[in-house]
Amino acid sequence: MTGGGSRKLGVVAMALALSLAGCGELQRKEVGPGGVPLESFTAKQIFERGEYELSRKDEKDAAFYFGEVERLYPYSEWAKRALIMQAYAYHEDADYENARSAAQRYIDFYPAEDDAAYAQYLLALSYYDQIELVGRDQGLTFQALQALRTVIERYPDSEYARSSILKFDLAFDHLAAKEMEVGRYYLKRSHYGAAISRFRVVVEDFQTTTHTAEALYRLIESYLSLGLLEEAQTAGAILGYNYQSTDWYEDGFKLLTKQGLKPSVLGDNWLSAIYRQMIKGEWL
Repeated sequence: MTGGGSRKLGVVAMALALSLAGCGELQRKEVGPGGVPLESFTAKQIFERGEYELSRKDEKDAAFYFGEVERLYPYSEWAKRALIMQAYAYHEDADYENARSAAQRYIDFYPAEDDAAYAQYLLALSYYDQIELVGRDQGLTFQALQALRTVIERYPDSEYARSSILKFDLAFDHLAAKEMEVGRYYLKRSHYGAAISRFRVVVEDFQTTTHTAEALYRLIESYLSLGLLEEAQTAGAILGYNYQSTDWYEDGFKLLTKQGLKPSVLGDNWLSAIYRQMIKGEWL
């Protein structure tokens, strides 16, 4: 037998041996140039190699093998399964951009499949998991909110809807925290108008978050500093109406009484309008 024939038989024998040995024996170093090509293995074998890499916490290699399933067997059932697994592997590797890309491809190619809900959830997580300190750019937070809302509205009966609701509330709270941070910054520097603008956003747009009571207290501080007593008293009235058991109300009440004032709805301003809406049950 010629040397070339022996080499061919050697490659075939190696591929067979690796196939029989199972996924765990399929080494990535043996599928490169000069080794056994991935084309020698079935979609199932390559997919199982990806699972094996996941079990070893090697998400980068796992994503590679899942991607190879899609590349080599693009219209197979294994390719569909590999795509969602690739999105998961990328996310576990904190490669959020590629996780979004893979998840979006799954949604585009297989919108009616059961795993489409999970793909949308992974896409949302790829934004949500990048939300860290309130000082960071809030663009990711808005994108996370939009993606989480899609999960909630498009897949309300899925197992991911409840988790998405919880994360949506946390992301919403995160935006309010950013407004509060900026408002406090202006308040400490006596830029009362700018501070009021930030606290007003929290009261009007983020009233279901944990920051509303503090925002009302800071409004009392800011308006008293400007001598706008009616607005300060009205902010105190709202604080007392919704948050009377909190330290923020107690502190706000003390601020008002030191100047001979008390919480009361006075004048015709944006705070008095909010108070009237609350009494009618129209302010949530």
